[in-house]
Amino acid sequence: MEISPNLSEKARVDLDLVLRARNGEERAFVELHTKYKSKLYFLAMRMVKNESDAEDLVIETLSKAFRNIHQYEPRFAFSSWLYKIATNNCIDFQRRKRMSLVDYDTSSRTMNESQAGSSQLISQLNDPEEMLIQQQNLERVKGLVEQLQPKYRELVKLRFFDEYTYEEISIALNLPMGTVKAQLFRARELLHEMLGSGCSNLLQE
Repeated sequence: MEISPNLSEKARVDLDLVLRARNGEERAFVELHTKYKSKLYFLAMRMVKNESDAEDLVIETLSKAFRNIHQYEPRFAFSSWLYKIATNNCIDFQRRKRMSLVDYDTSSRTMNESQAGSSQLISQLNDPEEMLIQQQNLERVKGLVEQLQPKYRELVKLRFFDEYTYEEISIALNLPMGTVKAQLFRARELLHEMLGSGCSNLLQE
């Protein structure tokens, strides 16, 4: 591993946290999350101009960074690597949003022109086979959740099945908010690997 001799003292502190996180130390993930969540939020706000979207992008950025933390190379500061991920996420989000608006406009015109098309869409949305597949996927998720470590299993159940907020989980389990979020990130990534792309969308925030 090539470490740049030009890393600042702050960057070297981050590197130590990254190395500890790579070794599975939970506290290191919590410290990285706590250290950068506000900075990432302000970066996202400058780009997307919406509080809710910015919060979602912070979650997405940290989740992606933690999932790929073994890819970080200390030839430059961890913060630079993290901000690059955040910036790219914001750009992708804005691109998807623009495309969604175009698709919505096109879809609206098409559906106004064709009642048959509308009926077909409604039929697809209420397809019993599709609903059965979703139910089977949910049962699969629940089964895999039971295989998680107890600390992750309880968090996932509270967040995704009981729909607790982060604050409510923090109070219920007497855990710091940063710990709750960091452990949920880890739990989601473990489940994502177990589930694959087929039904991981069931665990979206």
